[in-house]
Amino acid sequence: MKIVITMMIMMMMMMMMMVVGSNAAGVSCGDVVSALIPCGPYLLGQGADKPSDECCKSAQGLNKMVATVTMRRQLCECMEQTGPSFGVEPKRASGLPSYCRLKLDIPVSLHTNCSLIK
Repeated sequence: MKIVITMMIMMMMMMMMMVVGSNAAGVSCGDVVSALIPCGPYLLGQGADKPSDECCKSAQGLNKMVATVTMRRQLCECMEQTGPSFGVEPKRASGLPSYCRLKLDIPVSLHTNCSLIK
């Protein structure tokens, strides 16, 4: 049953990538969602208390997506748009950077004012 739920979540994420789209001059929301697919069970509270090694390895690709202020804001906006629709648990989302040693320099929250990110 867990496999079926995980597959459904991945399909929803892929569909959301098509809806949210991408920005040719910056961060593609599809790339963000793709990087976080292995983290789905952790972010949704369906897995262990810590993200898997596969999740962290994939999520570390986000470090490359935050080189400019524009990119950081786009990453933030993508997380705000997609997180709630997938049922991401805010506490788990905010813990991901420390568990996976991400250097995002942005607050990971579903309620961040992305326009204030520097």
